[in-house]
Amino acid sequence: MALKIAVLASGSGSNLQSIIDAVARGVLHAEIALVICNRSDAFALERAQKAGIPTATILHTEYKDREAFDTAMIEQLQCAGCELIVLAGFMRLLTPLFIQTFAGKIVNIHPALLPSFKGTHGIADAVEYGVKLAGCTVHFVDEIMDNGAIIAQAVVPFASDESVDVVQKRVLEFEHRIYPQVLQWLATGRVQQNGRKVSVQDTGLPKALTNGHFLVSPQLEDGF
Repeated sequence: MALKIAVLASGSGSNLQSIIDAVARGVLHAEIALVICNRSDAFALERAQKAGIPTATILHTEYKDREAFDTAMIEQLQCAGCELIVLAGFMRLLTPLFIQTFAGKIVNIHPALLPSFKGTHGIADAVEYGVKLAGCTVHFVDEIMDNGAIIAQAVVPFASDESVDVVQKRVLEFEHRIYPQVLQWLATGRVQQNGRKVSVQDTGLPKALTNGHFLVSPQLEDGF
């Protein structure tokens, strides 16, 4: 039986689209049961509706505080029977109530190599700092922002004269590959967590993949 996931998004939903496409290709054995957006103009809503996925618009501005907003989301997610919560550009901090309700069942993708460059400007901060490698991280969500145990990372190089936009595009290409892959590992029960240590079982693949100048760990499987 396919894993029932919910995707929470606030903007364009490009990572949502990569998940939709992976399901359509048959490489991600999951059902997107619900897409929730906290903005009525989020293009993610159009992507979901085009794919025939149920959506809910829950405007955080209509609630007295974060806990009331999260309570409204929890009700929708539980009604839809969602088993895994997938954050895809969701620009709201989740309350302890939400995280405890779905403990160990929330994942996020961050556009930086955690634990470095947390927050909303990961790529810009990395470029400004002058590091030689950028990348993205898929991690479990806990009560501290961008702190949860790391499941997978992709590393991309960039030159000091490259703009933030160029680096962001390069990183985004790998976000669109590793996020559906991680969801497939979760859907097939191959992710094991022991504190901060996360391993992926039975991939039959080397621990890391070097693809030109790019490094993905654990290695991506066929179709991703």
